[in-house]
Amino acid sequence: MSLTAELTPLFLVGGLVLLGWSLNRARQRGMVGILGWLQSLTLFLPWLIFIALLSAGIYLSIVGFVILLAVSTVIYIALGQALRQRLLTELQHRPPNPPPQETTPGIPEAQDWGRSQVTDEDLAAIRSIFGLDTFFATEIIPYASGVIVKGNLRGDADPVLAALTEKMEAARPGQWRVYLVEDGEEKPTVLLLPERLVNRPVSQGVKYLAVGLLVATLLTLLEVGANLAGFDLLTTPERWPEALPIAAGIFATLVVHETGHRWMAGKYGVRLGPALTIPALGIGTLGTLTGIESPVPHRRALFDIAFAGPAAGGIFSLGVLIAGLVLSKGSGLIYVPSVVFQNSVLVGSLAKWILGPELSQEVIGIHPFVAIGWIGLAVTALSLLPAGQLDGGRMIQAVYGRKTAARATLITLILLGIAALGNAIALYWALLILLVAREPERPPLNELSETDTPQDALALLALFLTIMTLLPVTPVLARFLNFGGVA
Repeated sequence: MSLTAELTPLFLVGGLVLLGWSLNRARQRGMVGILGWLQSLTLFLPWLIFIALLSAGIYLSIVGFVILLAVSTVIYIALGQALRQRLLTELQHRPPNPPPQETTPGIPEAQDWGRSQVTDEDLAAIRSIFGLDTFFATEIIPYASGVIVKGNLRGDADPVLAALTEKMEAARPGQWRVYLVEDGEEKPTVLLLPERLVNRPVSQGVKYLAVGLLVATLLTLLEVGANLAGFDLLTTPERWPEALPIAAGIFATLVVHETGHRWMAGKYGVRLGPALTIPALGIGTLGTLTGIESPVPHRRALFDIAFAGPAAGGIFSLGVLIAGLVLSKGSGLIYVPSVVFQNSVLVGSLAKWILGPELSQEVIGIHPFVAIGWIGLAVTALSLLPAGQLDGGRMIQAVYGRKTAARATLITLILLGIAALGNAIALYWALLILLVAREPERPPLNELSETDTPQDALALLALFLTIMTLLPVTPVLARFLNFGGVA
């Protein structure tokens, strides 16, 4: 059995297991949980149906998937409206927890919970910001350098956080940052951290590491350009200018990707760390890892910052790929076996659509733009894997929360481990996630307000395109597309 035949049903089984587990969790939260689970189901259904049909040897066209996506989006919006109405009703009828008898209502005394570095003056200022109109505090817990406040949220998260932040800034200017997060039981909790901890500049060592990785990536990109140009860079280094155009094209996708992140982060006033470019033999690079150094205001901002990079890099790469396929019609500068187009459902389908009968030949000439665009799409797809602090992991965290993001990371690592049996890049990427980017991103200042419906739909689209880019073509689909060399 081929690796493709093994992986495709595995994606399907993994998705079904995740949906079953989430249904069991949702039932514990009553109607709100069930409505939320149905929303998740509408997001999963399009790609689950696509993969199920693919595993059965049936190829659903792009038009068919778009129709499926449109139907699921309409259902998702309707369920979202019902869910928000239900949440609003429950919030209006939720009674406050009784405060401790010996304290002023809404302003309890601090409880001892381990060694604390918080001063009495800071605790007094923190107690003063809470009240019945914003957050009904029932327990204040100093711990290490921060303070945890448990209680009941008495209004919408955005205005409550704004009010608490304004009061905290008036009481202790420039010293504390207020977070509104979910605790282990998914209940609203206020977390206060010193400004010096949430706004630490990147170390000089990280900057040196970024420069070193950039140099290494430029060398591996030149090596890829040399291979595509038909010579060995190690034995004939004087020919490096011939490899430069392809290397520069691939590097341009990284620049566009990173520009998308930084442009969106600037809109929200978020500071990003230096980009760590990841060198890789074979395709030149696995993309970049960019840390978030300053607090993100809310989950919508976290999604937008994470999505902007892959969106910019993916659109750029797709445009280069299509231009390369158009320029390849009739002639090409690089000759490759047409069977290589079986390594991606998306690229293979586009190649068949543009090149037509030429793809039935065993060897086909392609323009260098095809290689540049394809590598750019692959790098974009890898960044969208739902794991840790990758772009995809941050998007999952923004849409579904930290717990779901952590479980998605585990599932992604398992799938990468299986894929590594036949692909060294999968093993490399899995190890990189484990060592560098395994943990979820730190929560935004407002972790309670959910993402918008268009963002949820974009997350679904990104997931679908990731699968379409990384999933190889099945033998049945290869025969349908009439690839050369397929029996």
